[in-house]
Amino acid sequence: MRILVAEDDAGLREVLVMGLQEHGYQVDSVDRGDDAIDMLKFYDYDVAVIDWRMPGAQGIEVVAWARRNRRPTALLMLTARDTPPDRIQGLDAGADDYLVKPFDFGELVARIRALQRRPRGVDAPVITRGRLALDPVTREVAVGDRSLGLTPTEYAILELLMRRSPAVVDRKSIAEHAWADETDPLGSNAIDVQLSRLRAKIPTAGVRIVTVRGAGYRLEEA
Repeated sequence: MRILVAEDDAGLREVLVMGLQEHGYQVDSVDRGDDAIDMLKFYDYDVAVIDWRMPGAQGIEVVAWARRNRRPTALLMLTARDTPPDRIQGLDAGADDYLVKPFDFGELVARIRALQRRPRGVDAPVITRGRLALDPVTREVAVGDRSLGLTPTEYAILELLMRRSPAVVDRKSIAEHAWADETDPLGSNAIDVQLSRLRAKIPTAGVRIVTVRGAGYRLEEA
């Protein structure tokens, strides 16, 4: 799961990035609202944590832009503005959730998990393909009653393939979703190694990972 953090306070931004990474998320961060809009144009983030007051563009402008342009990202606003009219304004602009500073980091993570549980597109909270079941909240993957021991990178790749199945997913999208720096696996065999390991773990799952030459990879019924 990839998260965008848009926060102009350098200390808080560092705490958020490090804390979310420790919980297994891939995190990008910016300190300006206009940069947040640029990132949302380029990436389909699962969740964006957006501060209200930022240079370049206010957080509420970022939220409004994302909704106007039908970005699929769940949007959580951070702000010290805690009056009911402020909360109404943020939610009416398109925010999915609203957290007032100062806040407990555990509550932030819980709210992110809650946003993950909300159905987006056609997927239920637990994603199933064949005999595979993936719970994005607990980050557990099982084949029937057997839990699969996946590494964070394997989990991120499988989650992306399952969400987009039966569509083809290109290597660049896999790199963006599963690595903190998407340039690391590109130009190497890192993606192929991870996919080989995944294939070895799901032989009885009723699905298979197919290489589509020149295009990418697809998860399909076996």
